[in-house]
Amino acid sequence: MSVPVLLVTGFLGAGKTTLINGMLQAGHGLRIAAIVNDFGSINIDAALLESASDSVIGLKNGCICCSLQGDLLRTLKQVLGSGSAPDLVVIEASGVADPGGIMQALMDPMIWQQASLEAVVCVVDALDAKLRKEDALWRAQLSQSDIVVLAKADGLESDARTALTAQLGAMGKRHIYDANEPLPLRTLLAQPRNPRAAPTTPIRDDRFVHLEWEHDGPVPLPAFQDTMTALAPSLLRAKGFLQLAGREGAFTFQLVGQRAAMAPRPGQAGSGCQLVLIGERATFDPEVARARLNAMVETGGA
Repeated sequence: MSVPVLLVTGFLGAGKTTLINGMLQAGHGLRIAAIVNDFGSINIDAALLESASDSVIGLKNGCICCSLQGDLLRTLKQVLGSGSAPDLVVIEASGVADPGGIMQALMDPMIWQQASLEAVVCVVDALDAKLRKEDALWRAQLSQSDIVVLAKADGLESDARTALTAQLGAMGKRHIYDANEPLPLRTLLAQPRNPRAAPTTPIRDDRFVHLEWEHDGPVPLPAFQDTMTALAPSLLRAKGFLQLAGREGAFTFQLVGQRAAMAPRPGQAGSGCQLVLIGERATFDPEVARARLNAMVETGGA
């Protein structure tokens, strides 16, 4: 019997990891294996999900549409060939990936008899949707989805939410859920699916660049805040783990556009810092950002 696959896509910072975390912790009784494709060799999303499930596998380097297809197929074979196959495989695409590449990979003759793509879920950042509506990658992620999950929609005025829902409806989206409500996975997986046509050639968008930065000790919070405030205008996304000077434990840092948040990581000891910063090639210079972060450590200032 073929194991169903749920593909989760969405732009940088939309809320994909949060959605999958909710799936892994929900009381539906399904055994879920999660495959996470993050941007860069520091796989922050996989680390965030590991506390919710032992069946989390991280793929690296962002775009699954090219050389990473082989890694995806090998990982699926590993998951499906284990002694206790999951009831559902959830694949989280990188925020810079066109899901068409993963869909093509899942049509590989070696896979399709064992794993069937049941649905594509696109997580849409409701606060960001107005800015993204003309973005080709954002539209590609949305156009290939069967289900839309609206994240952060409670931050919209009712008229703005109505307008967004109408926009999605005009794009042919009929199954729209709020991220604050659990997805009815058993109901969704029980619905019959029509065979999928092969997707068009995925977008290979090279407009994104990223920086991976690591430091083996703590950083001073005021200096870190000043540094990220200076870098934020050129960033689309930043995420990672921090050890803060004078504070116990580890912290998670998240930045989407100009919105930033920091929270403790319960049960995690401070073990240095790992950050991934992503921006557009035209506006974000990774080496300038690296110099600022290094200066923060060396001098305690931004």
